[in-house]
Amino acid sequence: MAVILSLGSINADFQVRVEEAPEGPSTVLANELLRTSGGKAANVAVLARRLGAEARLLGCVGDDDLAEQALAGPRREGVDLGLVRRGPGPTGLSQIAVTPDGEKLIILALNANDAWADDADRVAQAVAEAPAGSVLVADLEIPPVLVTAAVRAARQAGLLIVLDPAPADRVPEDLLPLVDHITPDHREAQTLTGIDASEPDGARRAAEQLRERGVGATHVKMASGGCAVAFQDGTAMVAGPADPTVVDATGGGDAYAGALAWALWSGRSPREAAPLAVAASACAIGAYGSQESYPSPVELAAMHVRVVQANQPREAATGRGRAGAGQPE
Repeated sequence: MAVILSLGSINADFQVRVEEAPEGPSTVLANELLRTSGGKAANVAVLARRLGAEARLLGCVGDDDLAEQALAGPRREGVDLGLVRRGPGPTGLSQIAVTPDGEKLIILALNANDAWADDADRVAQAVAEAPAGSVLVADLEIPPVLVTAAVRAARQAGLLIVLDPAPADRVPEDLLPLVDHITPDHREAQTLTGIDASEPDGARRAAEQLRERGVGATHVKMASGGCAVAFQDGTAMVAGPADPTVVDATGGGDAYAGALAWALWSGRSPREAAPLAVAASACAIGAYGSQESYPSPVELAAMHVRVVQANQPREAATGRGRAGAGQPE
């Protein structure tokens, strides 16, 4: 069976709530400690599996006690961990502070995530051996040489490729023409294009520029919860649901990438997949934690209805076709 192969970071997350973001040398009191599994690739794999896809995680953890914390969530969800390498040294560690408005401040120690640059051949082989129809999702919180090897192997094997370009300053320019979908947030889009993508017009222009540089489809995620998507046949603005609940923004971008990959894996067109990804992200920011907040198929279906409804008035006014009609399984 085709799989979603998730390549990238695997972390042990330590998350707390604070009344205000730390500023300067100070001590900030916190509460609601959450010790959990995290990392971009782990989050993508967990969501994809929860929605019904076969998911394989490809990454590296350390030989310390935090490795079990980092892998507990994917293991519990039924993600295939056979491709996870264990290296010497500490596991990736993420410290997250969430303010009352749901915004997050993340301090990330990549640790084992960034310590396996010598594994490009094994990574490429793992991708090349994935079943036909599989989807590769990759992020840059691992050595870029591994992502390049994986993307080239996926392109040769005819797999769909979704790239989360974070951190954006690690994205090799020659990688862009090989990628089917790229999912920067507005800050990453600005790093990649030089365009202020915080507002809809800028997001649209940034998406179109990245599309012109060779990416198959560019999804620029906006702070408002929607996205600007430049497809091969034009650009669409997909609004988020009306009156979203914002509890914790942590993991919202990973939810977008994971749901996008799942939708493509399940046969949706790119135009159908984008609203589903927006819906998954909206679900994710509505609860505390990353993997803990990810939706079931039923929850995603309900949020997808809200996203479609939020886009209908604007589409009627502009004469555009519906942004996406596919319903989750």
